[in-house]
Amino acid sequence: MPYPTDHERDRPWVIRTYAGHSSASTSNALYRRNLAKGQTGLSVAFDLPTQTGYDPDDELAKGEVGKVGVPVSHIGDMRTLFDGIPLAEANTSMTINAPAMWLLALYVAVADEHGAPRATLAGTTQNDIVKEYLSRGTYVFPPAPSMRLITDMVAWSVGEIPKWNPINICSYHLQEAGATPAQELAYALSTAVAVLDSVRDSGQVPPERFPDVVARISFFVNAGLRFVEEMCKMRALARLWDEITRDRYGVEDPKKRRLRYGVQVNSLGLTEAQPENNVQRIVLEMLAVTLSRDARARAVQLPAWNEALGLPRPWDQQWALRMQQVLAFETDLLEYEDLFDGSRVVEAKVAELVEGARAEIDRVQEMGGAVAAVETGYMKGQLVASLSERRRRMESGEHVVVGVNRFDTTEPSPLQAEGAAAIETVDPATEAAAIESITKWRADRDAAAVEKALAGLRDAAKTDTNLMDASIACAKVGVTTGEWAGVLRGVFGEFRAPTGVSAAVTGADVAGEIGAVRERVKATGDELGTRLRMLVGKPGLDGHSNGAEQVAVRARDVGFEVVYQGIRLTPSQIVAAAVQEGVHVVGLSVLSGSHLEVVPAVVEGLRAAGADDVPVIVGGIIPPEDAAVLRERGVAAVFTPKDYKLTEMMDEIVTIIRGVHELR
Repeated sequence: MPYPTDHERDRPWVIRTYAGHSSASTSNALYRRNLAKGQTGLSVAFDLPTQTGYDPDDELAKGEVGKVGVPVSHIGDMRTLFDGIPLAEANTSMTINAPAMWLLALYVAVADEHGAPRATLAGTTQNDIVKEYLSRGTYVFPPAPSMRLITDMVAWSVGEIPKWNPINICSYHLQEAGATPAQELAYALSTAVAVLDSVRDSGQVPPERFPDVVARISFFVNAGLRFVEEMCKMRALARLWDEITRDRYGVEDPKKRRLRYGVQVNSLGLTEAQPENNVQRIVLEMLAVTLSRDARARAVQLPAWNEALGLPRPWDQQWALRMQQVLAFETDLLEYEDLFDGSRVVEAKVAELVEGARAEIDRVQEMGGAVAAVETGYMKGQLVASLSERRRRMESGEHVVVGVNRFDTTEPSPLQAEGAAAIETVDPATEAAAIESITKWRADRDAAAVEKALAGLRDAAKTDTNLMDASIACAKVGVTTGEWAGVLRGVFGEFRAPTGVSAAVTGADVAGEIGAVRERVKATGDELGTRLRMLVGKPGLDGHSNGAEQVAVRARDVGFEVVYQGIRLTPSQIVAAAVQEGVHVVGLSVLSGSHLEVVPAVVEGLRAAGADDVPVIVGGIIPPEDAAVLRERGVAAVFTPKDYKLTEMMDEIVTIIRGVHELR
């Protein structure tokens, strides 16, 4: 007999897994397998060269090709990526930002080849550049031209591909960068206001169509382990979005004011220590964005249990997919009205979050809006300070992380048994194959047509012409990702975002440890006749700078003079800075899997420059076998996420410096 319920069963959210690596053909096979397993939407992970507008043969792409996503260098790669997948029926999410217009142009060009009517195309381009300046670091151009690209995409999409979400405002990465719930709400909504104001003021969309623009704005959020607070955060976001779109933009239709959001639950909160605990973390975080019917996610993608160790295997992704399917199809969650209506506890928490977010939104608006708050470094400084406080609480034990700073005794894990190959590895030959492929691609295309299309893009970029049609024209004649971005770099210039380190406040001393290490730093400097200097470097294209910034802040707190120039540096640039600044140690942060290529290049560069006495230490997501290789190649120490006590790390670094200089 049927179970008694309040109404007919709701349709499940779009079920996705975030996937892609190595090559377009490898990723296409992965997508087909996932769809066959019941996944209902695609979520494309692009590699870092693609995300930052470089071709595989660029110097900055070394070691990064195919590591954290799929390389898409031209329309041929896009054809392969979606081979056999009907684009008129697909729902495709693409995690792409600075070159979002370019990847959308490639997607539309392939859809045109498929004969898929543009009006049928459904999906999302992430395209939130503000959070790139604050957290992920895959920005390319300065804020003003970046906002112009977003504006052009939104205006073009509403008219040409009306089912597409041209932007996904991301609070997800703000939480990973340290945002409190109120900051997360405020900065995401401030970004949405900046985008909507820009589209409205551009004059590209008639006023009567502006509600259609509002209706296509989506959000991409994070869900952490405080899942009651996270659920309340989503209800607060829905309330604030309805209020802003009604009062600021005059949208009368409540359906067009409805919050539309997708989710990936917290990946950086997963632990390297006892990673099997990540399974229950992921499930609890999923509940935060599904339990409340009135603020339920439209699409959900879950990380795999082993993402703190490296790239997940297809089986790991399947496990995450099955978590969603069990909740959606085996439980009775989708059979009831909202479970929290009338709860005074929930209402009080929602009201508190709304009030806190409104106050911070007002503060950002007084500064001139989200773009201005990026350019001044205000928002970045706030996030670095919040993350510093979160780390302090973790180091002190106030914030418990099971298996890391409490309950850390464990049995050997069969999931990580010797020979289990617990993560996916990318064949080193992938990069060489991509370089060979793009060389052939350039040789085989119509060079005159390419030059004409690029000239058209360049000329259009110098005016206020919408750049989507020029980008699609480039896609169809075989322009590459690096060429498209290179033309716009030439017109718009590039940008270096503020790091936020100088604005971060010093955290409280944990058990007097900072004071003790500060004395060692000073004593060592006195013995060497100069203040100790540390260079913190981010080699390659990995823009996740949260860890590097926290290391830089703690190094400063214990008395080091810190040289931190931000993200996206070549090994040779890091070596040059280390020599010029006369540093005593170089600390490299790598999360993208390129450590075996970029780290030895820095070690060898220092040796070649006669700086053999400058030890190199590395932090990041580095498997034990890779850590052993790095030590063999001259790295003095390797730290991974399980080494969460930053002050102890600083003490070890001082010991390394003293050893190099033979100080007793």
